Amino acid sequence: MEKFDVIIIGSGQAGTPLAKRLSKEGKRIALVESDFVGGTCVNYGCTPTKTLVGSAKVIFQSQNATKYGITLNNNAPDFQLINQQKNKVVTHSREGLEKSLFEDPNINFFHGKGSFSGHKQIRVEFADSSDIFITASLIFINTGTRDRIPEIKGLTGVNYLTSKTLLTLEHLPKKLLIIGGGYVALEFSQIFSRLGSQVTIIEQSAKLLPKEDDDVGSMITQILTAEGVKIITDAVVNSVSSNADESIQIELSSGEKPFTISGTHVLVATGRVPNTETLNLSKSNIPIDGRGFIPVNDYLETTEAGIYALGDVKGGPAFTHVSYHDYLVVADHLFGKKTSTIRDRLIPYCVFIDPELGRIGITEKEARERNLNFSVAKMDASSIARAVETDETIGFVKAIVDHNTKKILGVAALCAGGGEFMSILQIAMLGGLTYDQLRDTMFAHPTYAEAINNLFNPAHLKPGISS
Repeated sequence: MEKFDVIIIGSGQAGTPLAKRLSKEGKRIALVESDFVGGTCVNYGCTPTKTLVGSAKVIFQSQNATKYGITLNNNAPDFQLINQQKNKVVTHSREGLEKSLFEDPNINFFHGKGSFSGHKQIRVEFADSSDIFITASLIFINTGTRDRIPEIKGLTGVNYLTSKTLLTLEHLPKKLLIIGGGYVALEFSQIFSRLGSQVTIIEQSAKLLPKEDDDVGSMITQILTAEGVKIITDAVVNSVSSNADESIQIELSSGEKPFTISGTHVLVATGRVPNTETLNLSKSNIPIDGRGFIPVNDYLETTEAGIYALGDVKGGPAFTHVSYHDYLVVADHLFGKKTSTIRDRLIPYCVFIDPELGRIGITEKEARERNLNFSVAKMDASSIARAVETDETIGFVKAIVDHNTKKILGVAALCAGGGEFMSILQIAMLGGLTYDQLRDTMFAHPTYAEAINNLFNPAHLKPGISS
C-alpha cells in the first residue's frame, strides 16, 4: 500500500484547485479521477452548455436581423459546426487543467475508480481491472453527482437522453421532449428551440420554477413560449414507449384526461443524485443521508476526522461556484485563519436562458412567509435606457429590502445581463450597503448598472408586510 500525504477522489471544481494548493504546501498528493479532468462543469455542464447558449443567441439574432437593417441569405444553423465550436472550447478548458496538474511533480494522477478499502485506505481500480491500494492521513471526496433517472414505465426500453448524452448528439433532434422543468431543462429547451428543434417541456409542478416568485416563473414561461417552446405543467408521465419508426411516445396525465405526445428524442432532466454508492464509505465509517449525500460540518469535514466532502456530493445547492468556494473554505481551515465557513453563506445562482435570471438571497415569497417588514423594488427592463438602446427590453429586476435597516435581502434580475446585475447587488449585500446609498450613487451612463438608481427610486418601491 503506497502512502501519500493527501488523497483526492474527483478532479472537479473543488478537487483540482485543492490539489494545486496542497502541492504548494509541499504535500504529496494522489488525485484519483474515473472520467475527464475538470468534472461535470468543464466536460458536461457549464462549459459546453454555455458555449451552446452563446451559439443559440447568435442564431436567434441572425434570424431576426432584418429589423436591424441586415439581410442574410442563409441563416440556417449548421449543427456540426456548432458542435465543433462547443468541443473546441471544452477541449481547450480541459487540456489547460490537465497541463497544470500533470506537470506538477507533487501531484500523482490515477485514472481509475476510487473506493474505500479500509479506514483512510483507497483502492483504485483501472479500466483493465487491475488495481492499487493507497493511503493518506487527509482524504477529500469530490465525486459530484449524475442525472437522476426516475422510475417511469417503459423508460429503460427507449434510448433516452441525459444532460450528458444530449451533448454527444451528432444530429439535431427534430422533436425534443423534455421530462422535467428545472434549470437544466429550461436552458436546453431554449438552446435546441433556437437551433431548430421543436421542443416540449413536461413539468409535474403547476408552474415552472415553483420555488421562485410567481412573477419569475411566469415571465420565463412567457419568454420560452414566445420562442415556440411548448410547456405542459401539472403533468404526470405515466409511460414512455418507442414505435417501429423509432419515434418516442409519452403518455401523460394533465388535468382530467390522459393523452399522448410524440417526439424523436426524449431528455430526462429530473434532478441529480450523488456519486456515493460505489465509494464503499462504510469501510471508513462515513454515513450518508437518506438521499445518498455525505453530511459534513461547517468546514466540510465528515464524521471521520481528516476526511472531507466537497462540492455536489455533500448535498445542498449544486453549483460550480459553490464547489470552488468549498475549496476555499477547506484551504482556509487547513492553512489559513480558520474564519471561512459554509454556514449562512450567500449563494448566488443563474439560469442561463436568454435573457438570463440572476438570483441571490430570499424571494418575496420567503419574506412574506417569515413575516418580515420589507419592501419590494421592481422595475421592468423596458425602463432601462441601455436595454432600450440594445433592444433587450424583456424581463425585469427586483430587490427585496428590509424596511427598517434599508439593506438588501434578495435579488431577482431576469433581464439582459441579469447575472452581472445581480452580482453588483451581491457585493452591496456583502458590504452592508443600504438601498438608498445605491440609489444616490453615480453610475456611468448608459450602463445596465445605472438602472440601480431608478430601481430604488420611491416610485418603484412597494411595501411588503408591516410588522
